[in-house]
Amino acid sequence: MDSPQRRKSGLNLPAGMNETSLRLETFSGSSSSFRTVSISSPRMISSLTSPSSSKSSTCSDRFIPCRSSSRLHTFGLIEKESPAKEGGNETYSRILRSELFGSDFGSFSPAGQGSPMSPNKNMLRFKTEHSGPNSPYSPSILGQDSGFSSEASTPPKPPRKVPKTPHKVLDAPSLQDDFYLNLVDWSSQNVLAVGLGTCVYLWTASNSKVTKLCDLGPNDSVCGVQWTREGSYISIGTNLGQVQVWDGTQCKRVRTMGGHQTRTGVLAWNSRILSSGSRDRNILQHDLRVSSDYVSKLVGHKSEVCGLKWSHDDRELASGGNDNQLLVWNQHSQQPILKLTEHTAAVKAIAWSPHQSNLLASGGGTADRCIRFWNTTNGHQLNSIDTGSQVCNLSWSKNVNELVSTHGYSQNQIMVWKYPSMAKVATLTGHSLRVLYLAMSPDGQTIVTGAGDETLRFWNVFPSVKTPTPVKDTGLWSLGRTYIR
Repeated sequence: MDSPQRRKSGLNLPAGMNETSLRLETFSGSSSSFRTVSISSPRMISSLTSPSSSKSSTCSDRFIPCRSSSRLHTFGLIEKESPAKEGGNETYSRILRSELFGSDFGSFSPAGQGSPMSPNKNMLRFKTEHSGPNSPYSPSILGQDSGFSSEASTPPKPPRKVPKTPHKVLDAPSLQDDFYLNLVDWSSQNVLAVGLGTCVYLWTASNSKVTKLCDLGPNDSVCGVQWTREGSYISIGTNLGQVQVWDGTQCKRVRTMGGHQTRTGVLAWNSRILSSGSRDRNILQHDLRVSSDYVSKLVGHKSEVCGLKWSHDDRELASGGNDNQLLVWNQHSQQPILKLTEHTAAVKAIAWSPHQSNLLASGGGTADRCIRFWNTTNGHQLNSIDTGSQVCNLSWSKNVNELVSTHGYSQNQIMVWKYPSMAKVATLTGHSLRVLYLAMSPDGQTIVTGAGDETLRFWNVFPSVKTPTPVKDTGLWSLGRTYIR
């Protein structure tokens, strides 16, 4: 029971201490006044004095640590999986750790990932730091675990979805199963040209109208088709070695040019020159403004020329042959400026990047199966990817930095790749034979593929320029299969 004296004073004092042992002293400093409580007790506590009047260190009964220097990231919370919802609390736990211990702590992996769990049930577990071998600093300060990760707040972006089935199939009777031919091309005016046997047919994508452009007769056949960049004229290479130029709108032949000794299977336009490659191993340059059949001949391949593409700036021409060579020519030289011989099979697939100058992609045949990337400024090979199948065609998207490849032996697949990582965006299947033919729509979103199974298949593989998602079928092309002739 409290004594009457202690009740009277109203102070709650410890046993053995009375009011006389406490005194309040007042003194003044130079600039301010301080009041100090003195305790006359055997257990004396150091009095608080002014920093200006005492050289002793300041003491306090509480210690508040600095969070930024306490290395809280070395502790991890033990997570117990809920039997009701497996993995359901993972995001919540990350956010909770971030709120409790700060953003530095929230960016680290939970305990138990990559290291064994502690056998006890303590809530906090110490995790050993691993500093870089060449740096005296811990990874929490300068390393990749610097706490700037946005994993807790921003989920990873899901990959773009590409439809796995074609939205349109056309029957194409007599579409040849010949690796060295180029029988499909899509014009900038949205008209598809297809060589079927001795004839060339035009299919207008906007209304699905089919027009027969020409018939070469029983003694000849179509080996290659190629539209001009404006899309109004089309060139045709024939089995007899001729190169014909037709007006696509009036279905009228404009010019016939000779010079090749045998079949002309590949054609390529730049702004004013038409190049043709033949089984006779030569490349002829045709100029419609002059009367002669050709203005120059490029000799360099030792076997049939089956790939031919002009760069987008018209400065360089890339050619591939059955001699496994990839040659690069400029506008003025009669000899190749680059001879690239790393491929071990025929080079038909050639594509220039529309996003980076002097970047060339090429694909090899069955014995090679690789897509290779070249810097044509110095001839260096930048990368090589083994696709596992014969590479028949390559085409670069103009909307995004991706490219599509079509394949033959043995998987007959279509593959979409990101560049430069060469991560696979999609793998499309459906053709029963080699996917030998490839063309892209003028808007850059749809590709058409052709094979010896006598079908043309239309796929939505690339996004539009404005939106990041693929454009759905507009309804202009009905589902199902129709005939191109």
